[in-house]
Amino acid sequence: MEMDPVLARGQAAVDDLGQHLVEDLVGNGTARDALEGHAVTVATHRTEVKWPDQWHPTGGARRQTPPYPGRVLAVLAPRYWGAHLLALVLVAAAAGLGWWQYDSYQARRAAEAVDLTQAAPLPITDVMGPDDRYPGDRVGQPVTVEGTWVPTGTVLVSGRRHEGRDGYWVVTPLAVGGADAPALPVVLGWTADPDEAPAPPRGDGAVVGWLQPTDGTGETDTDRTDDVIPQVRTADLIQHVEQDLYGAYAVLDHDRSPVVPGADTLVPADLEELPPPAGGTGLRNLLYALEWVVFGGFAAFVWWRYVRDVTREGRGEAAEQESSSGPPVPSGT
Repeated sequence: MEMDPVLARGQAAVDDLGQHLVEDLVGNGTARDALEGHAVTVATHRTEVKWPDQWHPTGGARRQTPPYPGRVLAVLAPRYWGAHLLALVLVAAAAGLGWWQYDSYQARRAAEAVDLTQAAPLPITDVMGPDDRYPGDRVGQPVTVEGTWVPTGTVLVSGRRHEGRDGYWVVTPLAVGGADAPALPVVLGWTADPDEAPAPPRGDGAVVGWLQPTDGTGETDTDRTDDVIPQVRTADLIQHVEQDLYGAYAVLDHDRSPVVPGADTLVPADLEELPPPAGGTGLRNLLYALEWVVFGGFAAFVWWRYVRDVTREGRGEAAEQESSSGPPVPSGT
């Protein structure tokens, strides 16, 4: 087994002392002078030699204990607290805002699930304005609408089913107020043959209908030269009128609405077979929630990269220090 370097040096010192004593005994100087000289050498060794617990196993000097209580990790040093606090604030804020948006999404879904079709009708002006976003908690709310019919804006909406049969909705806008005021599209009813659709109503009109958000089927109108559109969507309807439109439509309630000329020849539209609404009533909140989750994850990733780089730099400096430091060299021998 290989002897420890320090013990080897000690053994060498003892051997040297013995040699001096032998030389003195045979006439090379006095024993007292030899002992005094060797004492100085040993003292020098003791002041310059670093013992094994002061050295790294690889031979380099150990890093000094950080000047922080409890041997705090380097990355938790006070100079990094600002970065840690900023990361914590960003992640917490993202989590809070994401949860708020998700809670809003859940609230909107719960509100849309409430059946308002049998509630008392409200004036359309009390529920929403022509420039307002659709109120997500008013899906199916009965509304009263009074104004002037816009017969030139009548369209047929294809792909509507009734009792398993494909057909068309007949939709005529009703200007809320004067003839040039913003109009609310009104679904007058269903027909299997567009040629059997009645003439659109004219003049003043009043209806009671169930308020609905615009469709979100995603279909596009491939032929804008006719009066047939694939969905009740403002972007498609606006091509057939000369005034602004509400961001919603109403399905005529044949039982509670005043008589609408021609509507009695149509089959009432089925609320059970309404297409899915556009995503603006709740999906927007869900997407915002996902965006905040991504932002919080990105902030956490940046913090992790920063911590990794700091610790890696510290390890690199320690390695350079250790490589530049050699094993202790005793003096005085």
